[in-house]
Amino acid sequence: MLKDVISANYKGGYKIEVTFEDGAKGIVDFSKYLCKGGIFEKFQDMAFFKDFKINEELGVLTWRDEIDIAPETLYAEATSSPLPDWVNFKEAPSANISLQPTS
Repeated sequence: MLKDVISANYKGGYKIEVTFEDGAKGIVDFSKYLCKGGIFEKFQDMAFFKDFKINEELGVLTWRDEIDIAPETLYAEATSSPLPDWVNFKEAPSANISLQPTS
């Protein structure tokens, strides 16, 4: 079950304290997103990083409607709990990959 983010407070550096609808809260360190590249390179601009808000409709943190982090990921990181089982599914083979045995 997803837990929506209901409040978020900047704590310095790349840390944000998040509170969830079930009352759980904790600090998420977003510095690890810097090495992911792609859209997360925008976090290198601290002014951009600090400009987050809660999308109340989705219950997620967003940055200028360009980046959002799934609530189940935030919950797991903030509370040091595992991700739900459904998040850890094995990726299905691509439709372009032959499933025929090779000789």
